[in-house]
Amino acid sequence: MGKRLLQRRRGARLGISPGHRHLGDVSYPPIAGAQGTVTELVHAPGRTTPIARVELEGHGRVLMIAAEGLKVDQRVGIGEGAKAEVGSVLPLRSISVGTLIFNVESRPGDGGKFARAAGQAAVLITGGERPVVQLPSGQFRTFEPDCRATIGRASGSGHKAAPMYKAGQKYHQIRSIAKHWPVVRGVAKNPVDHPHGGGSHQHVGRPSTVSRNAPPGRKVGRLSPQPKRRDRR
Repeated sequence: MGKRLLQRRRGARLGISPGHRHLGDVSYPPIAGAQGTVTELVHAPGRTTPIARVELEGHGRVLMIAAEGLKVDQRVGIGEGAKAEVGSVLPLRSISVGTLIFNVESRPGDGGKFARAAGQAAVLITGGERPVVQLPSGQFRTFEPDCRATIGRASGSGHKAAPMYKAGQKYHQIRSIAKHWPVVRGVAKNPVDHPHGGGSHQHVGRPSTVSRNAPPGRKVGRLSPQPKRRDRR
């Protein structure tokens, strides 16, 4: 009895991040301003960046993405009145032009959406009523002045330099971020394992474009081109 194709069972278990291993919600606290102390820097499964546990005065403990160079017992500020130093969280209107920032909010109060991966940093290009930020991809994006961001660069930039001594170590590392490894080409598989598999030599053997309405398992290769949209005049 055969198995379901890998691309068919992705929706069942593959791609699901192991939520029971996560430390908690890593975002900015919904407060206007506070001072805190970094109590611990910990590894977070499923993330490429270390997490900082920050004890806020009068607001309890929160989890934040650690900035590069952040230390235990370091003081950090959250809000408009905080000092513009590494690890502090400020609204974009209070940050100087040209400053490196990360974990930028898409909307005020959402906790941070952009430039959150290890070693990533964005640059504040212009300030004013409509601040413009250059994201790590090179894209220029306009934000609201009340959107918050952390000063500095996200830590963990050297995580890719760590050697992998066993294939199992690599497997579990990739699995912790909800991805499948190793990735095998479809033409290198058997016909029962992939629609592109089999044959006397490695070739697709059928049209590589598929319909956008194809069911899971058959929807492999390239999606059919979108229909042309002509302006109605």
